[in-house]
Amino acid sequence: MNIVKEIREQRQLTQEELAAAVGISRRTLVSIETKYSVPAVDTALRLSRMLQVDVDKLFIVPDIQKTGSELQLPSKIKFIDLFCGIGGFRYAANQCFKKYGIDGECVFSSDIDKPAQESYHANFGEWPSGDITKIDASDIPDFNLLFGGFPCQAFSIIGKREGFADKTRGTLFFEIARILKEKRPQAFVLENVKQLVTHDNGRTISTILSTLREELGYYVDYKILNALDYGLPQKRERVVIVGSTRPFVMKWPEQITNGKTLEDILEKKVDKKYYASSKIVEKRKSMHTSKYKPAIWHENKAGNITSYPYSCALRAGASYNYLLVDGKRRLTPRECLRLQGFPDEFRMVVSDCQIRKQAGNAVPVDMIRCVLESFIPIVFGT
Repeated sequence: MNIVKEIREQRQLTQEELAAAVGISRRTLVSIETKYSVPAVDTALRLSRMLQVDVDKLFIVPDIQKTGSELQLPSKIKFIDLFCGIGGFRYAANQCFKKYGIDGECVFSSDIDKPAQESYHANFGEWPSGDITKIDASDIPDFNLLFGGFPCQAFSIIGKREGFADKTRGTLFFEIARILKEKRPQAFVLENVKQLVTHDNGRTISTILSTLREELGYYVDYKILNALDYGLPQKRERVVIVGSTRPFVMKWPEQITNGKTLEDILEKKVDKKYYASSKIVEKRKSMHTSKYKPAIWHENKAGNITSYPYSCALRAGASYNYLLVDGKRRLTPRECLRLQGFPDEFRMVVSDCQIRKQAGNAVPVDMIRCVLESFIPIVFGT
């Protein structure tokens, strides 16, 4: 496996420019980038110097992994849950650990939002710490695995280039980076909106990846995944970034074809307060006829209406008004949680408004579980 193409594009080099700088033909470079051929050692070293990435991270040779019954996993994994929200990562991790017979222990969690802290406490019996920017990394207990669904913010790339502190300070990714540097866990899994990959013409993801790989020394991979492909009737595309101190080749999970349907998600008896007014219903039905039932009707900012046998992505603020079940009613708080993969055992202890917000901010549990089920054996198995 190699990441030559990915790094070349991050450096904003054409194939012609890189090939000429390294002293090979464009055809040879294409063969290397497509993994059709393995470069000679001297070529690999020249590519490494030109792209400013250690050769062992540019050309990843993973440890030989055992499979099936030969695979040995640790009996216990300690993890931390940053920007934890209402615990989407934790639910996914617990499900994965249960499958593999691992004792998972959350040794630290953090979220600045008070209602989210209330929900997390009600369901896990622990109060998350507050503002992560106020917490000294050395005060966090040792752990093996870091989870973080961090908010996306603009990154400065005009600083003095004194390392990740200079490039990322003032962003919440910096908090993850400083904790990784101080605690040096074996692995991490991060999640963000898919726009992170194209944000600031790709400079933001480039800063994140170079920080993780070149400055913190992790092997890293990432991919945009859709919750709709992993058992949830919600079109929710997110970028997932995985990393390990150990060389690895990520096997991203295959799509699930027999997941939950919208009918599985919707409640049978719904309070009248969730139904839209007759005026709104009549207006929308005059504008649109759905081919599906049940369906989620979506009205965009331009007033155009579409409907599908699944929901578009829940949002923290607006989902309540722009999504209607069969053009008639709004989603209930329980339905919002189900769309994100939260079990019905999840205790709702805050207002409906806060639950909708929390569901809109959460990670899709089923999707993250599928990622972890692939990732954990690769980086923790022996």
